[in-house]
Amino acid sequence: MTQAPGRHAAGASLLARWEAVGRPFAHLPRAAAALVLALIVAAMAWSAIATAPVDRAERAVNSASTATPPAPTLPAPTPPASAAEAQADDGDLALYARISARVAAGEGYYAAAMDEQRRDNYPTRPFVAVRQPSLAWLQAAIGVDGVRLIALGLVAACLLALQLRLAPLVSLPERLAALVLLTLGGAAAMVPLAGLIHELWAGLWLTLALLIYREERWWPALIAAAMALAVRELAVPFVLLWLAFALAARRWHEAAGVGALLAVFTVGMGLHYLAVEGGRLPGDPVSQGWDAFIGYGLPLMALWRLTGLALLPVSLGAAIAVLPLIGWAALGGRLGLFAALWFAGLFTMTALFARPENFYWVQLALPAYGIGLAFAPRAIVELARSALRQT
Repeated sequence: MTQAPGRHAAGASLLARWEAVGRPFAHLPRAAAALVLALIVAAMAWSAIATAPVDRAERAVNSASTATPPAPTLPAPTPPASAAEAQADDGDLALYARISARVAAGEGYYAAAMDEQRRDNYPTRPFVAVRQPSLAWLQAAIGVDGVRLIALGLVAACLLALQLRLAPLVSLPERLAALVLLTLGGAAAMVPLAGLIHELWAGLWLTLALLIYREERWWPALIAAAMALAVRELAVPFVLLWLAFALAARRWHEAAGVGALLAVFTVGMGLHYLAVEGGRLPGDPVSQGWDAFIGYGLPLMALWRLTGLALLPVSLGAAIAVLPLIGWAALGGRLGLFAALWFAGLFTMTALFARPENFYWVQLALPAYGIGLAFAPRAIVELARSALRQT
């Protein structure tokens, strides 16, 4: 990629100097390249080992639940109010389907959401245990299937953006592989209940924001990030990272725009807090918190479960799940660095704070994360060449 004049000047920003490097793995000293290769091999081996206990524990829980079916409860459940609710017969999706049906019938979101969470013993405290109302309002306006159709449109928009973004950066085979991987990753939007999944919606918008960002035209990406924030507060680290990049690049107008989005989001979450607190009742369930410190085995297991890697044995799938991060890091430039830092940060947040049932946090990285697998082969080749380079 051709650099603009003056990019190498001593006064250039930190990000501009990084972009001038190009593909970083191709320029590593021999010892550093050999070390990175060794770390990749070690990380893949560790991933295969780290997910084995998680897999065994889940299999044991599933076996126990299958062997001891729950006793029937009375009264009988009420008939589902929608086709989506009929399919989502248990768990979070059933909860969201019932809330969506009640809001579509004209009931206020917070009254419906808190009543349903209270009925199913879901926590309402802290306030973030209650989802933001945006997706339920959209479902009420256009239906769950309408939301799913928008998600499919987002997949198509991401494919177009990826093609345009990668054209000057990678070879044709890599670009085609990336498009296939994005298509496979976006296939989750075809699931009938996709319109109920907050993390799927947010992940698609964040993928679009990542791919459509341009220095000279950054506001469309800001709108995409705002759409993710409107549905899932876990998108905040993406926007904070963007703010850090804008400040590092001394792009003051862009930083002001990102800061304004964060300010609007803060106000919105403040209103959300007041609405939830105003609807709480004494004795409402309280969340057990988000400080499980399970480790990286959880996000690796989640990547295996939420992607096509589930077709492979868990140990093999978890090992391969490391490679997209390597591919993104090797791409270089703002795109590669931003993506690698965002994914690493999200997986670290999941490893530190998520409980096992919160594995779906990882979906905020999808389908963008899987694209990196298309860049991994060249990354390994570049590292090998650097490690074998004659001094």
